[in-house]
Amino acid sequence: MAATAIRPKEDTVPLIQVKLIEGVFTGPQKREIVERLSEAMIEVAGDSMRRVTWCMVEEVASGEWGIGGQSLTADDIRALAACDSDGG
Repeated sequence: MAATAIRPKEDTVPLIQVKLIEGVFTGPQKREIVERLSEAMIEVAGDSMRRVTWCMVEEVASGEWGIGGQSLTADDIRALAACDSDGG
């Protein structure tokens, strides 16, 4: 059985991946997501990881994302957000 090489800790970097339905979040909102998630990771990993912490926001086309066998669209997510902001 071959041994699996483990990269030394110095060579590893945090990578945060966020997938969103396309057309739901604005550019400024996506930038805020990147900033806040990166800061949370740095808070845990240490400030020395700031320059090597990656955060990628990827958008999935509306209707190409599903939960429980049901496709979700950007309109579905907006309706959920509106319901939440109405207190319902």
